[in-house]
Amino acid sequence: MEFELLLKVNLLSTSVMVGVIWIIQLLHYPSFHFINEKNYIEFQHFHMQRISFIVVPVMLIELASALLIAYFFESSLTIILLAFVLGIWAITFIFFTNMHQKLTNGYDHSIVDRLVQINWSRTALWSLRLIILLSI
Repeated sequence: MEFELLLKVNLLSTSVMVGVIWIIQLLHYPSFHFINEKNYIEFQHFHMQRISFIVVPVMLIELASALLIAYFFESSLTIILLAFVLGIWAITFIFFTNMHQKLTNGYDHSIVDRLVQINWSRTALWSLRLIILLSI
């Protein structure tokens, strides 16, 4: 495996996710409060389906490239960068999957507020990860 190619793939996928997560954090999740409650269930299903087309492939590429980098070029830095990715995945599955599933039953102000609040952790991890990757 060539380190530079893997690093470029990882940097590109992380860059895409940083752009996506900042848009979600500052615009998309807060806009959940403005969706008509009558249409909210349909909106939530639409959101979950469409956002998956964007984030699932990119997150899988980021995870795979981070795993390969950590495996073939093991260092404390590659392990830390992998830990960031694994942390993001854990936060996503532990918190976000459940909250989005609850929102498929209808709008809940407190759940949307929690989405925004907890998403700061993913926003920070992805942003820090990108800063570290850019410094390599």
